[in-house]
Amino acid sequence: MSRHAIVLAAGAGRRFGGGKLVAPWRGEPLIRRPVRTALAARVADVVVVLGSGREAVATALQPLADARLRVVVADDWSTGMAASLQAGLRALPESATSVCILLGDMPGVPAGLVDTLLDRIDAGAPAARPVHPDGPAHPVAFARSTFAELMTLKGDAGARSVLQRLRGDLALVPIDDPGVVFDIDRPDDLDADVSWAG
Repeated sequence: MSRHAIVLAAGAGRRFGGGKLVAPWRGEPLIRRPVRTALAARVADVVVVLGSGREAVATALQPLADARLRVVVADDWSTGMAASLQAGLRALPESATSVCILLGDMPGVPAGLVDTLLDRIDAGAPAARPVHPDGPAHPVAFARSTFAELMTLKGDAGARSVLQRLRGDLALVPIDDPGVVFDIDRPDDLDADVSWAG
């Protein structure tokens, strides 16, 4: 099995006011936490997709020296999340059998969840996602069998339509940790009093 991770970090963070992914969160730029979570998993590599503010985000990642960390740029990032996702998928090797998609503004994803989701793919599920009492959560993992469909997506809907189509075969991982539903949307969120297991 050739397992991989993609961290989507291309958005402009307009509701935040810009510069969201390099804003300080618990003593370091926000983007480092989800990337570090991805690197802690049993994956062959971690592809970080940049777009808006790419130079600043790339600089923020430099201390995470890891041979598995790769950075790519989605030149069409402004057309929506689908463009960033597809830039990440194009960067994967042909040998890739699965990928876990993390969001750059979700720093609370618990350690070990990426591997748990990818394990479900290894066991035969076409996709896997955590489910929190508050609803569907992130990150989400996909098998290679879904990559072609993911490459047809457009706009900012992400992979929602693919997950809906796979609903009957989707592997669901129940989890209570608030980190799977908490994202940094506005500056006040940086100081949110939330406890994470990860």
